[in-house]
Amino acid sequence: MLVLLPPSEGKAAPEAGVPVDVARLSLPGLTGAREKALAALVELSAGDQDRAAEVLGLSPGLRGELAKNAGLLTAGARPAGEVYTGVLFDNLGLAKLDGAARARAERALLVFSGLWGAVRITDRIPPYRCAMGVKLPPLGALGGYWRGVLDGVLPEVAADGLVLDLRSSAYAAAWKPAGAVAARTATVRVLHEREADGVLKRSVVSHFNKATKGRLVRDLLTAGLEPASPGELVEALGQLGHRVEVSARGTERKPWQLDVVVAEVH
Repeated sequence: MLVLLPPSEGKAAPEAGVPVDVARLSLPGLTGAREKALAALVELSAGDQDRAAEVLGLSPGLRGELAKNAGLLTAGARPAGEVYTGVLFDNLGLAKLDGAARARAERALLVFSGLWGAVRITDRIPPYRCAMGVKLPPLGALGGYWRGVLDGVLPEVAADGLVLDLRSSAYAAAWKPAGAVAARTATVRVLHEREADGVLKRSVVSHFNKATKGRLVRDLLTAGLEPASPGELVEALGQLGHRVEVSARGTERKPWQLDVVVAEVH
């Protein structure tokens, strides 16, 4: 099972220590593209501050992120599983997993990134600010930049197992499973079901979508369940107490779409 996650916008504070060694990150087929993206982000962030803030979409209160970006080549690195924070990762709770669940997480989880393309949770990286939606000079739109590289790397990583795709739309643009991989890929939508005026209504949730997805992954990891297909995933999540409905079955052109229905939003 391969689980695709979005990164968090917030990152843990930088710390002193050994800087990132791009050549030692997992998925070595991405090394050259990572080096180019890193050099471009450092150059942009060390230059004209107004232009850099505009390109990166930073508000005045986030201008301090430019100094962090400018120092990425020497900043202390730490495991990506510690760098990424936020709702999804808080609910996933990597630090609280036991040894067996942690080992499964290290094998299964892949976090997408505007700067690194995709990383394992064990990859040591510094905190940075660069979303996938950025048009980074001179590379252009990062979604398209990474898609050209990831298309040649990720099918092999996915192998012949289940791909559970929990990415947001911006990060999903960086790699779209195709062919046989698409047919065994499952995307997840979280729906809030509630009664209003005697009628059950459903709505798509946003902020709490991340919390639910984090809990889904945590439950699979702690239970030791590693479904091999979207159908087995539906069964496994049902066993774990989640209400899951198949909205659309996958084909070689389109992944499965699963709806996780929640009665309480938290």
